[in-house]
Amino acid sequence: MILPLRTILIDDEPLAISRLRRLLSKHRDVFEVINDATNGAEGLTIVEAERPDVIFLDIEMPLLNGFEMLARLTAMPMVVFATAFDQYAIRAFEENSVDYLLKPIEAERLARTAQKIQALAERNEPSQLASNSMSDNLMRLLAQMQPKKEIYSISVKTGEKILLIPLTDIAYFEAEDKYVFLSTTDGQKYLTTYTLTTLNEKLPDTFVRVSRSIMVNRHKISEVHKHFDGKFLLAMNDKKSTKLTTGSTYGEAIRQLLDL
Repeated sequence: MILPLRTILIDDEPLAISRLRRLLSKHRDVFEVINDATNGAEGLTIVEAERPDVIFLDIEMPLLNGFEMLARLTAMPMVVFATAFDQYAIRAFEENSVDYLLKPIEAERLARTAQKIQALAERNEPSQLASNSMSDNLMRLLAQMQPKKEIYSISVKTGEKILLIPLTDIAYFEAEDKYVFLSTTDGQKYLTTYTLTTLNEKLPDTFVRVSRSIMVNRHKISEVHKHFDGKFLLAMNDKKSTKLTTGSTYGEAIRQLLDL
């Protein structure tokens, strides 16, 4: 791999970029800074266009944070995180990424990063380095560390109005053809704009996927009956006393969930 490595800096703090440029100028034999970006969206555009060897990446940024930006890249460079995350998270980065730098970045610490990356570059091909830096383990780590927004309601449109349905009023969601409907405890049914997969990621653990087409509010289950082929029949505590049949492949997960 040819040194110096083409490098892009991505940070929403101009002073941080300026400081990092100054520090990296002492390591011109390893890094050639070709561009910088001040948010994740701009960073995504620049990285996709210029395909650098290395990026120095902040995490908390506007428009797209560092996690979201990485998830959208089609070609992965080596990644050095510049972050203010706590020490527990930092240790996880150390195990799964090329390197990390804890802000404020110190010259001595950056020198160790330069030595490490230079040694990797002299031993490996670029594609191998990228693979090592952004392994499946790192992608899982990034997903786990993204803050999950706490939500309390689901918005639905009815006529010219948008209603906010509290999660506590929702008994279950059900997919019908290409659409997903929510049903409330008082028997109302509303079309949503979400897929069940999105809801599964968005909603708290109170909501459980029980089949390919159904997700239930576990607090609204009044009875559980064993069904055939490893399935269960769920009696819901709603106005209609709805009965829902679980999928056969979800049986073990439901048994663990309900301590059956």
